[in-house]
Amino acid sequence: MSAHHLAILNTGLVTPVGLTAPSSCGAFRAKVTNPTPTRFMAEDGEWIMAHQVALEQPWRGLGKLARMAAMAIEEALAPVSKAEWGGLPLLLCVAEADRRGRMQGLDEQLFSMIQDELGVHFATGSGLIAQGRVAVAVGLAQARLLISRGQATRVLIVAADSLLDWPSLSHFANGYRLLIANNSNGFMPGEAAGALLVGQPRGVAGELVCSGLGFARETAHIDSGEPLRADGLSQAIKAALSEAGLQMHDMDFRITDLSGEQYYFKEATLALSRTMRVLKEAFDIWHPAECTGETGAAAGMSIIAQALEACRKGYTLGPNILAHMSNDAGQRAALSLQYRTAA
Repeated sequence: MSAHHLAILNTGLVTPVGLTAPSSCGAFRAKVTNPTPTRFMAEDGEWIMAHQVALEQPWRGLGKLARMAAMAIEEALAPVSKAEWGGLPLLLCVAEADRRGRMQGLDEQLFSMIQDELGVHFATGSGLIAQGRVAVAVGLAQARLLISRGQATRVLIVAADSLLDWPSLSHFANGYRLLIANNSNGFMPGEAAGALLVGQPRGVAGELVCSGLGFARETAHIDSGEPLRADGLSQAIKAALSEAGLQMHDMDFRITDLSGEQYYFKEATLALSRTMRVLKEAFDIWHPAECTGETGAAAGMSIIAQALEACRKGYTLGPNILAHMSNDAGQRAALSLQYRTAA
């Protein structure tokens, strides 16, 4: 087992289609979706539809993010004694610092609010990762570094995000990026939170291992106006596969953060054409955002939770899974995930 491998020990997930990882992933598998009207209206006079998480109380804003994150953490850490929680570093993944409509106080308050919800103070090495949809991949890289340096044996990675407040909705609506009656080239906004407990692999059957990570930057990002060649995503995929000692044709299927916009589907297609060198009869692509909507920094949590649940429940398309993520600022990330079916 390579020193840079990282095991996904457990997950927690709160989405608009389920308040736990198994229920959410069951909905992903069945392609269940439940968009509801928001309190906001689009230019065409219709209510903006969104994927909203229904909780027992009508929390909003940072309070709702903190509550969803706490629920996901409690699920991910269910096998761990609560007395041990404070010994874990927490890497908190949130929206990009420059995302328009970003919640005020996100960097300064959310971490403390989550600790207050749980009654726990997390360990030294904790921090904030404000990189949107690629943040979970960055969190895995940072967790791997903490573990390799002996600063932790297990790390908790948490993500929480929502695009359902008016500043965010108005920004994306003005940019013609929301899926509404007169715009089919858009996404439906959503919200979610998730948690991953990661640690060193034990080399046993039943482990989902992150065997490779790759990162790059795309200059032709969605707002650049430049012609897209998928250079960044192709580089990230190649780096992740190289680290894992695999090639694209070795992967059995893909899980991505695609949420409806043509730009990102085109990017995924171009990246595939530039990295696949052996023809495969089928190479399926899963995208849980079709059930959750666009969930920003939490998108990576749905990807990894779905991979783990599919492997555990036996409906995976094979043990080698490629995951990739892209954010609007041009950052690209890819993961090679491998399920150990034998020791």
